[in-house]
Amino acid sequence: MQTGVRNQLGALRRGRGISAAVLAARVGVSRQTIYAIEAGSFVPNTEVALRLARELEVTVDALFTLEAEEPLQRKPVAAELLSVATPAAGAGVQVCRVGDRLVGVPVNAAPYFLPEADGIIAKLGRKAGAADLIMFSPEESSSKRLVLAGCDPAMGLLARMAERDAGIVAVTAAASSRVALNWLREGKVHIAGSHLKDVETGEFNLPILRRDYPGEDFAVVTFARWEEGYVTAAGNPLAIKAIEDLKRPKVRLVNREPGSGSRALLDHLLTQAGIPAPKVKGYERVAFGHLAAAYMVHVGEADACIATRAAANAFGLDFVPLQSERYDFVVRRESLDLPAVQSFMDVLLKAKLRRKLEVLAGYDTSQTGVVLA
Repeated sequence: MQTGVRNQLGALRRGRGISAAVLAARVGVSRQTIYAIEAGSFVPNTEVALRLARELEVTVDALFTLEAEEPLQRKPVAAELLSVATPAAGAGVQVCRVGDRLVGVPVNAAPYFLPEADGIIAKLGRKAGAADLIMFSPEESSSKRLVLAGCDPAMGLLARMAERDAGIVAVTAAASSRVALNWLREGKVHIAGSHLKDVETGEFNLPILRRDYPGEDFAVVTFARWEEGYVTAAGNPLAIKAIEDLKRPKVRLVNREPGSGSRALLDHLLTQAGIPAPKVKGYERVAFGHLAAAYMVHVGEADACIATRAAANAFGLDFVPLQSERYDFVVRRESLDLPAVQSFMDVLLKAKLRRKLEVLAGYDTSQTGVVLA
């Protein structure tokens, strides 16, 4: 039976990325009760309403209103967008506060399902990276959210485990290592992932952080080691095994964006071999991310790319290893005291995360969670 009370529970829950089962367990009711409240067929008592409001970090008024009341017209709020490409007005975004900044991360639709979002882009600002957002619910600063930027294909796996095991919503922003680190320096993200190799020392991340980000008090924690190499069609029909093979007329490459570790590796190999970039067909064609590059090989839009073994495995492609790389998470040392960051780092120490990374992604997790600086 429908009641005279309108509620925003479903929208708020989905916007927080919380399943009905998880919310029910936290509040102390059944999953069916959550669904009944969302459907409007059941009005909770005061205690349950207060528990729901506390868990979702909103007021009771934001959750429940009388049916006769007119819904509030949401006013646009200014935010900074984290996106390597220019999103369109109307695109969904996930939102998080980083210090005193309101940050929006555009979400991408899967082939069949709309993604979770906290709001949409009302219009893009005149300044690059700025936008006005329409929020689905009143914007709240949440201590259970953080923004994680990087290109590791396994970040989604880590984010889901952090939400399920620690109640932390990790808003993931796809970005090259260099862009992620720049966002961290600018105070736009909580954590940046990087696998940038210093050519002189052969070390990953630490020398570059000391050289290019002087004066920044960054902590560095290892996520995992992975293999990076040539990703080709199944069976490697063009026999791509060395950098010289990329200059053959029939080989079509898809490159990664400037600032990515994969692009830096390709450029280093070309320089060593004395091959000018224009000699490689497809050098200027860019895919944003390891999975995106591997997908172009999978659908036949390219013959090769440089990406991780995990990206190749995801699409059943062949892989020719080039080097082992260490992927680290970089965070401002002062941010280590934030509850969300502490909980996130605790997840890195879980044995079941390591097992999944080893089995599903083929990562070496012997150093996962080790603090390097």
